[in-house]
Amino acid sequence: MTATSGAAQSAHPERPGRADGVCSEFTVFTKIKPGHAEALREDLATLADPTGDERVHAALRQIGTLHDARHVIFDNDTRFMFASVFDGSWDTYIDDFAKTVVGDRFDKVFSHSEGFPGVRDPGAKEWFLAHQAPAGVFVSAYPDLTVQQIYKDHRVEEAFEEVLDTPEFRAVLDNPDNAELVATPAFQKLLEEASA
Repeated sequence: MTATSGAAQSAHPERPGRADGVCSEFTVFTKIKPGHAEALREDLATLADPTGDERVHAALRQIGTLHDARHVIFDNDTRFMFASVFDGSWDTYIDDFAKTVVGDRFDKVFSHSEGFPGVRDPGAKEWFLAHQAPAGVFVSAYPDLTVQQIYKDHRVEEAFEEVLDTPEFRAVLDNPDNAELVATPAFQKLLEEASA
């Protein structure tokens, strides 16, 4: 494991944030504009509305590098935290948000924070840098897997499961002519993983 801690390295030396394998963390703390906490809470509730999930998940698939994200109001409604885990470079991560519907969500949520210029503003990266705080420790359960690899693994698993359920595949396994192939460690490992 290559999890970073203490005063160790950043995934991108010129940018804050720690990395574990291909995954990097991004945590921003902001000050909520006076009187905006309730409006922010309402906007977050709207973002959590499941009726918008399909559109948002489509945008996240378009970005293709975001593992997860969370929004937290704290400190008696005076501060806000956004935290996420992503693949790739810090700059590409910010740029990608500005290109999709997720950028509109960013703008809506961060509009309640003091000084936010808008995710498409040329000063947005400097604003995020000024408000980002690296984690003391960051650990991923799957540090070698990018979001794209996870998507692919899921597609392969679904396709293989579909094949496993066919009588044609069962006939291949039962055919004595294929016994040598079926007995190979690699094939046996594949079957064991599929049945786990």
